[in-house]
Amino acid sequence: MMDLQFREVSQLFERFKAAFVRNDFSTCTKQLAQLKVLLTKFPSLPPIFEPTPNAAEELILARQIYEHAVVLSVKTEDQDAFERDFSQLKPYYTDTRGIIPSSSEEFPILGLNLLRLLVQNRIAEFHTELELLALNALENPCIRHAVELEQSFMEGAYNRVLTARQRVPHETYVYFMDLLAKTVRDEIAGCSEKAYDYLTVNDAKQMLMFSSDQEFSQYISEEHPEWEIKGNCVFFQKAKESQPCKEIPSLQLINQTLSYARELERIV
Repeated sequence: MMDLQFREVSQLFERFKAAFVRNDFSTCTKQLAQLKVLLTKFPSLPPIFEPTPNAAEELILARQIYEHAVVLSVKTEDQDAFERDFSQLKPYYTDTRGIIPSSSEEFPILGLNLLRLLVQNRIAEFHTELELLALNALENPCIRHAVELEQSFMEGAYNRVLTARQRVPHETYVYFMDLLAKTVRDEIAGCSEKAYDYLTVNDAKQMLMFSSDQEFSQYISEEHPEWEIKGNCVFFQKAKESQPCKEIPSLQLINQTLSYARELERIV
């Protein structure tokens, strides 16, 4: 009976992979849902890990399915699905050592998850996941790529973050790298608005690290329509005027400070 179920899952997975290769992601999504339901019939899978006769084969097959699910979520740009599928895949990496051989996709996917956490600015979780990895994991290009990106991001070395897209260690990283590049450019743009009234188009383009006028113009029209291009300059004044000045409640702050000082005096 179990062999029949294994064969059914294997055949459906082959059809899933065929649809995946031809970029038929709608079919993939439907078949993935069916595969996940069928996998629930295998007691050898997490969290039960029952030592059935076909346990190793079933664990390997299930791991491959969830690895494809993670990559599918990147292809469809669905970050919520990525988080769900990665959480389902993770036990196959952490809890099956000694039961089945390690996967060649493990480090690329672990690195991809680190990149996702960095893009979502979940830095504490980034470091937690990093600490759970084996020491030799840092030698892997996929993990090292994410670690170096985080260091560059924290140091404010945004040029290194943007140029890192040209040397991604795995094709699936491009989606999150594009999101990270947008975050970096938005940060630079926000600082530029506050620091300058205007910049020349060439200076602004260089600061935001765009290689063409078309990319630069598209970025402004989509992300900063309040900026004005006049002649050879980009003016930020309009953006500044649209931001209301916040009045600082100075008297209230003084009273609070004096109150804290009196309380400290009582304690001492």
